[in-house]
Amino acid sequence: MSSLALVSTFCPDRVGLVSAVTGHLFGLGANLRDATFAVMGSGAEFSAVCELPDGVPVGEVQEGLASLPELAGAQIKVTPFDFDPNPGPLARITHRVEVSGGDQPGLIARLSEIFTQFEANIVRLDAQTLPEREGGRYVIRFAVSIPPERSGTCLSTVANTAETMGLTCVAEAL
Repeated sequence: MSSLALVSTFCPDRVGLVSAVTGHLFGLGANLRDATFAVMGSGAEFSAVCELPDGVPVGEVQEGLASLPELAGAQIKVTPFDFDPNPGPLARITHRVEVSGGDQPGLIARLSEIFTQFEANIVRLDAQTLPEREGGRYVIRFAVSIPPERSGTCLSTVANTAETMGLTCVAEAL
């Protein structure tokens, strides 16, 4: 019977990271489930829930990843994944929301509190400062699951809050 593992790496960003990690996992016979990759500053983070074939322990996966030249100097962690790998109803994305403008301390905290007030679940979050050539704006992208009966009020509250902070807000129903 296969087992589930959470594979996480963090290292300097370089070409070929995703290819090296996923190629190694494929070579072991692992099947990727949910996975994410993001450049964060000059670093890069990869995380994935993997189905490992029988007889492949997490230690072997970690040792193999550590031997890859693309992961030289990386923080690598491979642990058993003890949660249900199948997303529940709160993981169904109903809306995408993008808020952008000048960065402000506590911005993500303030906006995420609004989603909590309306019992909306943040499924994915991406925030980044765009380079000066792109206006130097701070952009936050939320993928959220909002109960249908609360979506209008929730999205209006997010938009109004963004506006009072001098930010723009664009929401899209899926």
